[in-house]
Order: sequence, then structure tokens, then C-alpha cells
Amino acid sequence: MTRRWFSLLSLAMVLALALPLAPAAAQSLDELRASGKIGESFDGYVVARDPSAGNMATEINAKRRAIYEEQAVKRGVSLEAVGMIYANEILGQIPAGTWVLTADGKWRQK
Repeated sequence: MTRRWFSLLSLAMVLALALPLAPAAAQSLDELRASGKIGESFDGYVVARDPSAGNMATEINAKRRAIYEEQAVKRGVSLEAVGMIYANEILGQIPAGTWVLTADGKWRQK
């Protein structure tokens, strides 16, 4: 059990370093978050709150999933575990006012 926690902890540190997206994508994501068109989810993915942001959400989630899959294989943990760790990092860094989808399916603002 201790080895698994160590693996998850080291994964969290790696993900924290990999968190920033490309500058153009990050700016667009920040703008979409600020407008409320995109929110962050408890599972490490974004959710389009407005249909006009659907394509951007799909792009962002594809990039995140690729990182999650790579880390899951490298660390020997589930994709969901990686997503949850990443979500905690993201939720800790997003600005106040960002919409967050909780595990019980409710939207709240940070």
C-alpha cells in the first residue's frame, strides 16, 4: 500500500510540472473559463458549459487524456487515478470564479 501511495505522490509531482498547456491554448482556456463557457470537472477533464466551446473542450480533453494515459502506464495506476490527481492540481491553480463540476453532478464556482 505504501508503494502505491508513493507512486501516486510522485505522479502528482510529475503532473504538476506538466500542467501548463501551450501558451495559446492556455490563454484560450483561461478566456473560456473566465466567460463560464468551459468548466473544470472533478475527474481532470474540462466540460463545455456552452455549446460554442464544445470543440475546444474536445481538443483540451484529448491532450489531457494522452498525458493521463502515458502517466498511468508509466506509474502502473489507473487512468481514473491519474485524472483525479491531475484534477486536484488543476483545481488548486484555477482562479476564483471558475466553474467546477463536482462528483455529485453539481456546478459550483471556486
